[in-house]
Amino acid sequence: MVTVMKIIDLSHTIAKTTPVFPGSEKPHLTTVASYEKDGYRETLICIYSHVGTHIDPPAHVYETGLTLDLLPLTQFIGQAIVIDGSHLRPRESITMAEINRAGEEVEAADFLLFNTGWDKFWGSEEYFGDYPCIDDEVLEFILSKNYKGIGFDVMGIDPISDISLYRHKKLFRNKQIINIENLTNLDPVSYTHLRAH
Repeated sequence: MVTVMKIIDLSHTIAKTTPVFPGSEKPHLTTVASYEKDGYRETLICIYSHVGTHIDPPAHVYETGLTLDLLPLTQFIGQAIVIDGSHLRPRESITMAEINRAGEEVEAADFLLFNTGWDKFWGSEEYFGDYPCIDDEVLEFILSKNYKGIGFDVMGIDPISDISLYRHKKLFRNKQIINIENLTNLDPVSYTHLRAH
């Protein structure tokens, strides 16, 4: 018997036009060798570490926090569940109602991925608007469990206007966890188990 595994890419493509956090430079992709001139092709890539789909480690907001390379490989592997928040409107919060609606699988998961449907605005100014964010009760719930990571299809765990990074700081203050931002393609996998790696 042959087992078929469906693979769904949850990351945005990095290109010169990739949207970036306001104030950051866009990616620079420069051809430094070509087939015609050099017999091979090579590209110089210059990007900020928070361009496109990316992972925040505790060191993102704490000088003594662990960087990605210091986290064990097991931190990035496990079962994920997608929490559906696609019905939420701008400025509305992701609450425990969305968590509870996902059922018992929430307790068994290693990763909670939040699908707000906001990735449909990728590439437009609206993407930088008032996307839904988790409320404090959901953040406390996450902190009370042993999740390896959380992820969002929006620009960040904090509202784009929150320069204090309140949720980032609370998440990473006393916890070894990762935060994935700018996910995409969560619709096909909502309410299903994912193997994250």
